[in-house]
Amino acid sequence: MGVGTTFDRIDERLSAWISAQPLFFVATAPLGADGHVNLSPKGPIGSLRVLDPHTVAYLDVIGSGAETIAHLRENGRIVMMICAFEGPPRILRLHGRGRVVTPDDAEYAALLARGFDDPAGPEARRAIIVVTLTRVADSCGFGVPLMHHERQRHHLPAWAASKLRSGGEEALTEYRRRNNRESIDGLPALDLPAPGD
Repeated sequence: MGVGTTFDRIDERLSAWISAQPLFFVATAPLGADGHVNLSPKGPIGSLRVLDPHTVAYLDVIGSGAETIAHLRENGRIVMMICAFEGPPRILRLHGRGRVVTPDDAEYAALLARGFDDPAGPEARRAIIVVTLTRVADSCGFGVPLMHHERQRHHLPAWAASKLRSGGEEALTEYRRRNNRESIDGLPALDLPAPGD
């Protein structure tokens, strides 16, 4: 069994390896012992950017929930995991402290200019999640199966486009109001008025 390595930063080799993978995973949890841990796949990999050797960020788009945002606003804890599904086995975990930068924040435009791949179009963007890394470590990945990445699914951009066609930007805003205001445990997520307000 291979021995993992802990790195003091993301160097150019690690950054290149990250960008060659098809997707990444994000895990967060509330502070409460009875709260629900959340784990989400994210992609495409181009929606994740290494900003500097100790900071990463990803473009967060509309979804059926807002667990990551709610957990980060409560406690900031986050871990990201990237696996090799092709080539030599490897799992890389990026532990850190995350924060939520929404479109109305002053630094949002400058962060967006870093060139994130956008999986669903501008109207579906919710935030940019910025993570200051506290631990960068890999492990063997021997148990991860070999799989071939065919392509990104078309469902998210098609869904967003359908919402825009049928109700304009207000349809996406209303979806956020109904589904992204709080976590499944009732923690505040996106700052949006309640439905009907």
